Amino acid sequence: MGVPLKQKSVACTRNIWFVLLVLLAAGQGVYADQGHPNDANSRSESKSSSPSPATSEPNELWWKKWDAVVKNPDDPNELVAAKLNAVITVLQSKELQQQLKEKIIDKIISPFFDFELMSKLVLGRTNWPRLTPTEQKEFTELFTERLKNSYLEKITLYKDEKVHLAPAVPQKTGIYISMDVLSDSEKVAVIYKLRKAENRWKIYDVEVQGVSILLTYRSQFDDILRRGGVKNLFTQLEKPATK
Repeated sequence: MGVPLKQKSVACTRNIWFVLLVLLAAGQGVYADQGHPNDANSRSESKSSSPSPATSEPNELWWKKWDAVVKNPDDPNELVAAKLNAVITVLQSKELQQQLKEKIIDKIISPFFDFELMSKLVLGRTNWPRLTPTEQKEFTELFTERLKNSYLEKITLYKDEKVHLAPAVPQKTGIYISMDVLSDSEKVAVIYKLRKAENRWKIYDVEVQGVSILLTYRSQFDDILRRGGVKNLFTQLEKPATK
C-alpha cells in the first residue's frame, strides 16, 4: 500500500501551499523596494464589463480583463509583481463569486508555471526515464492537476499578508526571486526559481524556509514507487490530498 500524499513542509509552520498562494494572492506591498505604485485597486475599478455567471467558464475576452498588463515580459521582476497585483485584484473583487475567482486565477497563473519541467524534476533522473512516454504524459497531467488544486483550494486563506519582494538574482539555471511573507505572527522566507521556456519566464520550483516543494514531493514519490510502482503512484495522485 502506498503512502498517502501530503502537502506539509517539515521546516515551516504554515502549509507550503499557502506560501505558494502568496505568489498568487499577496499583491499589496509588493513594490516596497522598487518604487512602483500598487495599481490593484485602480485596475479593479477599470473592469466595468458585466462578469459571466459564477458557475460558467469565463471566456477569454472577459477573463483577460483581469490579467496582468506587463510592459516588458522579459523583466522577471515586473512580471512577478504584475501577476501578484492581478490576482489580488481578483481576490478583492466583490462582484465575483468564489468559484469564478478560482477559474480566473487559474487562467492568469497557470501559464506562469512550467508544469512539464516540474514533472520531470520531481521524479528525477532515475525515475522519469523509467516511465514510458504514455506514462510520462499521464504523470504530468496528474501532477499538474495536483499542483493546481493545491493552490486554488487555498485561496480562501488569503488574509491581507504583506510581502517584501527582492530583485531577481541570476543563476546558472535561470533566476531566483526572493520574497519575505509577513503576517501578524511570523515571517516566512520564499524563493521562486524561474527559467526561460518558450521565450517566457516560468516558475519551475519554490523554496519555503529553505525547503524545495519539488524535493518534498520527490521524497514522497520515491517512497511510493519503491513500495508499489508507477500504477500505485498514479492511484495516489488521483486521490484527494491529505492535509
